[in-house]
Amino acid sequence: MILLPCPHCGPRNVSEFHYVGEVSERPDPTSASKEEWRTFLYQRGNPAGWTTETWFHRAGCRQHLIVERHTVTNEVRDARLPDAAHREEEHATGGAAADDIWGGTF
Repeated sequence: MILLPCPHCGPRNVSEFHYVGEVSERPDPTSASKEEWRTFLYQRGNPAGWTTETWFHRAGCRQHLIVERHTVTNEVRDARLPDAAHREEEHATGGAAADDIWGGTF
């Protein structure tokens, strides 16, 4: 069983969460080429090691979390709420999450 530490609810089973995507830098919409957008939208790093991901706690507090997780061992070394200082830098590259029909960033 994989446990994710929710800052609001404490350690919870991963089945309560929805994986949103890897955190990556979004290209500048005014100057990005089609290839840069294609890479941002469809290419995933899929590293064997530490990665930073966005998760949504759908069966709990209904908050988005930024999680640092080791993809081989599933060890979690940090889980936090996305704060305003990081929102400009962090963008999930998964599908729509939490009824986000407006293409928001997390």
